[in-house]
Amino acid sequence: MTGSGVWGLGSGVLGFGLRLVLVLGLGSGVWGARGQAAGAGRSGLVTSAVDGGGAVVEVDYTNPGLTPSHWVLTLRPDGAGHFWSENGPTGNAKAEQAAEPGEPPPAPAVDRDISVSAEFARHVFDTARDHSFFAMECDGHTKVAFQGWKKLSYRGPDGQGSCGFNYSKNKQIEELGESLVAVAETIVEGSRLDWLLRYDRLGLDHEMEYVVEGAGDGRLQEFGTIRGILERLATDEGVLERVRKRARTLLARAQG
Repeated sequence: MTGSGVWGLGSGVLGFGLRLVLVLGLGSGVWGARGQAAGAGRSGLVTSAVDGGGAVVEVDYTNPGLTPSHWVLTLRPDGAGHFWSENGPTGNAKAEQAAEPGEPPPAPAVDRDISVSAEFARHVFDTARDHSFFAMECDGHTKVAFQGWKKLSYRGPDGQGSCGFNYSKNKQIEELGESLVAVAETIVEGSRLDWLLRYDRLGLDHEMEYVVEGAGDGRLQEFGTIRGILERLATDEGVLERVRKRARTLLARAQG
């Protein structure tokens, strides 16, 4: 199998330290439980990677208790896309400072083009088309722990739709949400690794151990999205050999 991980995970993944929102081709406003906009769209969010027409999927994720608290991921059928995450004033200030003892390294805000594997992109778009382009009720209205609000959107020549949920009783929709969150967490981890390489190289050893564990159990997926930082770590003689070896292992995973 190409790509970097399992698409369907247990529902606990959505509480996995994620602080982001994913947008797939539309604006980035925070959406209410029935898919109605609660804020204006972020202008200029969709960059060259997702411009030019055609089908687009967007994931928008919010969880005020996490950092980043809002992120947006956009994808096209060929795997091209864009990721944007938002940190509050505290998160931005800490991005240029050493982490406090016992705290995880900061995750600087991300605003860049990304690319996922063709197989992963195909799975995303097949699921959208198999479920009425997300023009349906997604939320299960079940009393479960808050995992973050996810809004899935589809726009294309064959249709459009959107729905939002914390937890969905529809197995395919729930698993799609979990896998997209895992991709987002991978991108955020890439920003942490970049920060550590610049400010705390010794901290890379522990963080890379965590990343490899996440790759093994599916909490992190699609390592091609952070290929750049992994290639730098794999060849940097200034970091521990364990770090370089783990980076090479993850690059091999990204290559399928």
